[in-house]
Amino acid sequence: MSWLPNPPDGTQVCGGFDGSENDDWTAIKLETIDGHIFTPAVGVDREPTIWDPKASPTGRIQRPLVFEAWREIFARFEVERVYCDPGFRDEKSWETDIERWAAELGDEVFVPWDNTKLERMFPALRRFEADLESGITHDGCPITETHMRNAAKVHRGERYTLGKPAQHQKIDAVVTSVMAHEAAADARSAGWGSKTKHRAIFFR
Repeated sequence: MSWLPNPPDGTQVCGGFDGSENDDWTAIKLETIDGHIFTPAVGVDREPTIWDPKASPTGRIQRPLVFEAWREIFARFEVERVYCDPGFRDEKSWETDIERWAAELGDEVFVPWDNTKLERMFPALRRFEADLESGITHDGCPITETHMRNAAKVHRGERYTLGKPAQHQKIDAVVTSVMAHEAAADARSAGWGSKTKHRAIFFR
C-alpha cells in the first residue's frame, strides 16, 4: 500500500498524542468520522507528525515544532477531540505543553488520557483490533506500519497492553493510533457527526 495523502482541508477529525523526550518517539495521529486513521503531514516540506528525538540536533524532541504542528492541524481540519498522554511523569512531562495547546486552541478538545493505565488501554486495544477487522482504514504511513510490526502484546493476567520487543523497536505511532481511534469512537458515541452526512468506506 502506498502512503496516501491527507484528507482534504476542512475534514472533521479526532486525534491522539503520545509525548516523549529523548528516547521514545512523539506522535500525533488523526482519525476521520468515517474511520480513516492518518498521519498529518505539516510544514512546507509536509513532514509527518512523528518525531524521532535522535533526528534532532539536540537529541531531544523539539517541542515548539509539535506546537506548530497542532496550530497547522487546527487551521486545516475541524478537530473534535484529542486524547493526550503526557509521557514522562517527571520534569520532562508534556502536561504543561498540553495545557498551553488547550488554552490557545480549545479547552474542551485536549483530554488527558494516560495510556499506561491498563484498565483504559486494554479495552481500547480490544476495540482497535476488532475495528481493524470490520472497517477502519489507514493511510499506509510506513513509520506507523513499522511500529505496528514492532508492537507486542504484554499480558498482565487476562488483560494485556502493548510493549516493545527491544528498546530500539519503537511502537509510539501505533499506540497513538489506538488513542486517536478511542477518541473518535468516544466522540461518535457522544454524537459527533450525527448531523453530518458522510459515506462509510471499508477497505480490507
